[in-house]
Amino acid sequence: MSSNSKQPGTLSIVGTPLGNADDLSPRARRCLEEADAVLAEDTRRAGLACARWGVKAQRFISVHDHNEEQKKESVLNALREGKNLALISDAGMPVLADPGFVLVRACREEGLPVTVLPGPCAPVTALAGSGIAPQPFVFFGFLPRKRADQEATLAPYARIPVTLIFFERKDRLADTLDNALRLLGPREGCVARELTKTHEEYLRFHLDESGAYRQILKDLLGEVTVILGPPEILEKSPREEVERLIAEELAGGGTPRELARRVQARAHGWTSGEIYSILPKLRPGG
Repeated sequence: MSSNSKQPGTLSIVGTPLGNADDLSPRARRCLEEADAVLAEDTRRAGLACARWGVKAQRFISVHDHNEEQKKESVLNALREGKNLALISDAGMPVLADPGFVLVRACREEGLPVTVLPGPCAPVTALAGSGIAPQPFVFFGFLPRKRADQEATLAPYARIPVTLIFFERKDRLADTLDNALRLLGPREGCVARELTKTHEEYLRFHLDESGAYRQILKDLLGEVTVILGPPEILEKSPREEVERLIAEELAGGGTPRELARRVQARAHGWTSGEIYSILPKLRPGG
């Protein structure tokens, strides 16, 4: 039979345990053992995980954020030749905040088979256990590190009634939440850590000017998923409060429209147009 007549292999997207080995499904176990190769972010870590799960994978191939584009053609060639490949992340569901999108898109564009084996997913697990309104929600993956980039990401949701979910490193958590308060205003919050592991914990707090959340989240260990509830219904901020916020934000520079947007994220019930209309009287030389 010529190579052109071969049936292509399948790329399987496999959800794996966040921590508890018993969360690996029987279907996922079979897929990982029967695959010609397992595509993994870190082959050493994947090998140790498979040993912990009692899975005997045939071989591992490194596919991560920095080489996914370069590995794409070799992965597609293997699938064209009839090889079955399984894609995993370090933990949880691949693609959502981990490598895999480039490969899945390329397979779809070429008509190569792709299937998903559902499994553990950190953002969904954290949301389900948080006690915060689950619908609708927006998942960001890891937030940008820079404050300006965080502002561009979060500020549009200051007045939209959705729950926000993101990953954050514990050493940046307090500063990120301070920035979220400035951009989004008061709201419910929850940090989920060590999901499905022995020391799993859900820490509920209120994101507000008191800053009490900083003490609650002090000295956290482990990986964290952050849930921030939708905006709270508050009375419209008095004009003098808005003028005070404008004076504070003036120091940050920017165009009048950028300034108005930043103030809107902190003022309750004001539109950016209303804020913009009073800017000329308060800007230096206005």
